[in-house]
Formats: sequence, structure tokens, C-alpha cells
Amino acid sequence: MKNQFKHDIAAEEIDTETRPKESEQIELPKNFFTLLFADGIITKQAATNMLPFIVFIAFLAMLYIGNHHHVENSIRKIDKLNKEVAELSWDYKTLKAELMLKSTQTEVSKKVDSLGLIEPVNPPRVITTN
Repeated sequence: MKNQFKHDIAAEEIDTETRPKESEQIELPKNFFTLLFADGIITKQAATNMLPFIVFIAFLAMLYIGNHHHVENSIRKIDKLNKEVAELSWDYKTLKAELMLKSTQTEVSKKVDSLGLIEPVNPPRVITTN
């Protein structure tokens, strides 16, 4: 068995020597934030007074971000609709061209030949009444 009490006292003496004295203040690093808040440029009272304005700025920032998302979604929808309109326009032009082709005299005569109708050779006569 060793003398633990003596060992504990020696450890306490080492700890007190390595700790900084309480009367000494730890020096803060000189950066922007410490100069701004600790050195008195902006006091706690001034920061408290500016709190409603900071909340207002944060609210405006949230509105700005929300509006940006809404605009992006609207642009995506518009692009999607423009593509759909272009596709429908192509379909319309294709169908119109097919209808024009099918309504020509030669195409119509080919279709009605299967029904047994023939194209008249004589021109139509005008009927007049007295």
C-alpha cells in the first residue's frame, strides 16, 4: 500500500500551478467580432434595440427565398406547357396535311371505287325552269 494522500496533495499542487490565476483575465483574440461586441462599438443595449430590425430583415430574407422558389416552379411549368404547345402544333400541322392529301380528287375517287361509285365522264348539266 502506497501513501495515496501524499499523492493527492502533490496532484493538487500541480493543478494549481498550471491553472491561470483567477485575477488574470483571458485575453480575447483581436478579430472583427470581438472588436464589434466586446470593445464597445455595439453594446448589449444597442444589440437589443436592433433585434426587431434584425428579425424584420430575416423575415424579408425568408420572403425573398420563398418568392424565388415560387418563380422557379412557375418557370418550369411554363417551359413544360411551351413544349406541350409545340408538340400539339406539330400534331395539328401533320393532321392538316394528311386531310389535305385525303381530300384531293384522286384520293377521293380511289376511296369511292371500292363502294362501286364511278366518276362521271360528262360535265354536269344546268337545269333551267321557265
